[in-house]
Amino acid sequence: ASTFLALANNTAEGKNHMMPMMDDWLEYERGELRPALGSGNAKKVDAAISKIGAALEVQGGTSVVAGSEPLSSADLAITITLLHHGNSAAAMASLSPSIQAYVDITKKSPAYAQAKKLASKLLPPASFDPSDPSLLRASSAIFATAITSVFPSAVSLGIEIKAFKCKDIKHGDYQCNVAMPLFQKLKASGALPQGINTPQQVAQSIIDAAGNDNPLLEDLKVNGPGFIMSRIKASYLEQGVNNIIKNGAPTKPKCVTSTATPEQPSNVVVDFSSPNIAKEMHVGHLRSTIIGEAVCRIMEYMGSKVHRVNHVGDWGTQFGMLIQYLKEEYPDFHGDIPNITDLTQFYKNAKGRFDESPEFKKISQLNVVKLQAGDEECKKIWQVLCDVSRKEFEKVYKRLDITVEECGESFYNDKIPPVIEEFTERGMCSVEEGGAKCVFVPNFKIPLMIQKSDGGYGYDSTDMAAIKYRLDKLKASQIVYITDFTQADHFAMVFAAAKKIGWVDDESGHRLDHIGFGTVQGEDGKRFKTRSGDTVRLVDLLDEAVARMESSLKERAAEGKTSASADEIHVTACAMGYGAVKYFDLRRNPTSSYKFSYDAMLDTKGNTAIYLLYAHARLESIVTKGKADFGVDIDALIGGGNAQIALAHKSERNLGLHLHFFADSIEETLNDLFPYHICDFVYTLSIAASEFVTQCKVLGSPEMESRLLLCRATALTMRQCFDLLGIRYVMRI
Repeated sequence: ASTFLALANNTAEGKNHMMPMMDDWLEYERGELRPALGSGNAKKVDAAISKIGAALEVQGGTSVVAGSEPLSSADLAITITLLHHGNSAAAMASLSPSIQAYVDITKKSPAYAQAKKLASKLLPPASFDPSDPSLLRASSAIFATAITSVFPSAVSLGIEIKAFKCKDIKHGDYQCNVAMPLFQKLKASGALPQGINTPQQVAQSIIDAAGNDNPLLEDLKVNGPGFIMSRIKASYLEQGVNNIIKNGAPTKPKCVTSTATPEQPSNVVVDFSSPNIAKEMHVGHLRSTIIGEAVCRIMEYMGSKVHRVNHVGDWGTQFGMLIQYLKEEYPDFHGDIPNITDLTQFYKNAKGRFDESPEFKKISQLNVVKLQAGDEECKKIWQVLCDVSRKEFEKVYKRLDITVEECGESFYNDKIPPVIEEFTERGMCSVEEGGAKCVFVPNFKIPLMIQKSDGGYGYDSTDMAAIKYRLDKLKASQIVYITDFTQADHFAMVFAAAKKIGWVDDESGHRLDHIGFGTVQGEDGKRFKTRSGDTVRLVDLLDEAVARMESSLKERAAEGKTSASADEIHVTACAMGYGAVKYFDLRRNPTSSYKFSYDAMLDTKGNTAIYLLYAHARLESIVTKGKADFGVDIDALIGGGNAQIALAHKSERNLGLHLHFFADSIEETLNDLFPYHICDFVYTLSIAASEFVTQCKVLGSPEMESRLLLCRATALTMRQCFDLLGIRYVMRI
């Protein structure tokens, strides 16, 4: 590892390998600093770090190696280890000012980025951090400490030390599969310790090293050819669920790979929904709108500053015919703004005239030129069409609790020429036959056309101007586009062009994502349409879900199963109906298509929003009964600092374990931006909660206080998931 780091450092000593003093410091990093930080022992950590401070004082503060260049390979190794094991802000703040300055100097070196890439393949997981709620990282850290203590060469042999959640909870909670590949590597290199002859013995050595006094794992055992199975200690789980009660919410993941801070949050653009002006939103807009809102909420929850961009189609040749049709149908539009209640029909009528009348078509084409030239009358009609459309869009957004910032295609119109000029000046723009200006990118035979042969602009032009604006002006570190899957190649080319010209690169920290979703289908497996073959209006689809839910709730009221008023029933029906539509979409991988079914999404059983909302309401109902019938007020317990959850029964422990999966489910979502990970989490959590209230008597039991608090901790976590998914919850049904 040290050799790799030395070669990464582009200095004279790096090229000549290492000086004796450098060897000493590299050995110090491997044999003293890294184990000390990994142990968590304050005395060992202080002793190891004090040596760095003493050396810096002697050498002038920039390097620990006497006579080296301003930055040596030993400095790279030490800095990477300090940052890797002390990844929290508090840990870094505890270092002396001279060491903090030393770390900052090293981090700014070009060699640091290269060395960090190499080191990421060689360093074991960071040491156990009790403040990190990720069970995956915590269990990986415990295994890593044990493995490197008995097999120090494991990491340098290329063994990935990582824990996995057990697929079958009967065998354990988390497992480590490193024993078999480690045995093979050790045997091949002739480095097997004496007395180790099988993978099972490697596994047992790791278990012995982990011991019973580690803070996280217990019941470690060897399974099969060398798998190490383990359970999370109940004491650790209890601490976590009590933190939920104490904080009133589940603990957020730390996301150690992120460089963002509360003072400098990551700047993210999410481009979603994006309906067309003068057309009503239909079922085709459902997925982009729902998925986009969830992605925004998740990233905002994790501290990002999110620009929720609604890239509406408010520019293009279709406006010529729309302007002309409005002028003919509403000649008094100057003084009396027309009340266009059916945008779909308005668009169809205009298109019909355009197709049937050559004269209308010719005037429409001239209107496009006039609009682009800034003609006042055309701009006024265009504005009327935009305003009418926004009112219709808002009907959908209000129902679904969607927040967007409109920034349509027209906004980028004056930003396209500078983009074309930049590609031309860089020699990346070719003029093809007919005069079209194109940009070719790797792996695609068809180019991006940034200017048409007639001088006009299309989607390629607008999207290149948009990505430039978002990177340069909005300072976005991440841009997410959410459209149907058919646009995947288009955005891959846009991203490739942005990289080609240098707007983004591997070292810039930019991330560009396209979530391409599948089709909403009818029962026949084709695109979801009305019986007459028309596209389904989104407002109608949503209202139908509410109407069916309201009918179901009224039946419950008639049967005496609820005392809710008519107004309460309607509010509840809206929450559950809209939530059912959202969840039915979000609970699956967005790249897949699905058949739209009111019956399936409104089912009270299975993986539906209705089941989850009932499960949540049931938990809160138990808490309410605890206060009303038994005088146990858990809010008073929490407020008085007397709340304490114990996980004694196996169903209590199982629920506590599932509550701890929250942090990893959020991090998994941040990796691919697919909200279904959160849906999977909250559904399995609700199953664990149902098992708990079935297996464990809550009301009137000796453990009532603890179990009521466990109900509340679960309800709080479910509510957090509902908020992230954009689903309204109700406290009673």
